Amino acid sequence: MSDVEEIVPAGSSDARSAGGGDAIDEAAENRSLIDDVEVLIEDGRTYLEAELNFQRTRALFIGDRAKGVALYALLGLMFAWMALIGLTIGVIFALTPALGGWGATGVVVAIWLVIAGLALKAAAGRWAQLLASFEPGDEQP
Repeated sequence: MSDVEEIVPAGSSDARSAGGGDAIDEAAENRSLIDDVEVLIEDGRTYLEAELNFQRTRALFIGDRAKGVALYALLGLMFAWMALIGLTIGVIFALTPALGGWGATGVVVAIWLVIAGLALKAAAGRWAQLLASFEPGDEQP
């Protein structure tokens, strides 16, 4: 029979009981765990600060770009409104020889009122769908 030493890992319970250094090994393991947790907390703080700075910069960028979007959208709507006014006046002028001044104006106003009524009816339908989606028990697509 040969004399073979059994190799036991340093952190195992067999090594502690064999060496008698339970208190020393345990203190070293706890200190290492505490150090690791402190490093983890510090890394978490660093990540949180970086993420907050990124989101703040992102919000400022979006806010800056939104001003330009709003300005150009307002300009586009203004020019579209002016085009509709020009169209209205042009249609009145074109219909005046056939219907007279008041007749042409009445026809154009009636057409605009029909268009406005259709738009309001569509808006009311969408509003009703929105309200219905909040009612309990009803499944709305």
